[in-house]
Amino acid sequence: MSEAGLRIDKWLWYARFLKSRTLASTLCTSGKVRLNTNHIAKSHQVLRVGDVLTFPLGDYIRVIEVVELGSRRGPAPEAQMLYKDLDPPKPRPRSEVIKTGVAVRERGAGRPTKTERRAIDRLRAQD
Repeated sequence: MSEAGLRIDKWLWYARFLKSRTLASTLCTSGKVRLNTNHIAKSHQVLRVGDVLTFPLGDYIRVIEVVELGSRRGPAPEAQMLYKDLDPPKPRPRSEVIKTGVAVRERGAGRPTKTERRAIDRLRAQD
């Protein structure tokens, strides 16, 4: 590691955005990460203090400014000091989730029974 910069995949892992360095490297090589508005395609791209990273994470697009490079993957409070979140994710309202057209079931309710499936089919047929 040089004092001037750090690999993007290492930094994403240090900052605890991804659980493993392999996942961080995969995200970087997918072409979905931007470094100062430029798409990157390699995980060994050098990241410096003051750079802005934009990348998808779950349902959100994260916009992060690098404050420190870090030297290890430490605990979460230490990792949060490595960056400044320029656009923190906002929770999606439940009504937005329902508009996707996918049937919503309570978590842990399991698969629908035959009666429930027929009721769902009747509801979809009415549309």
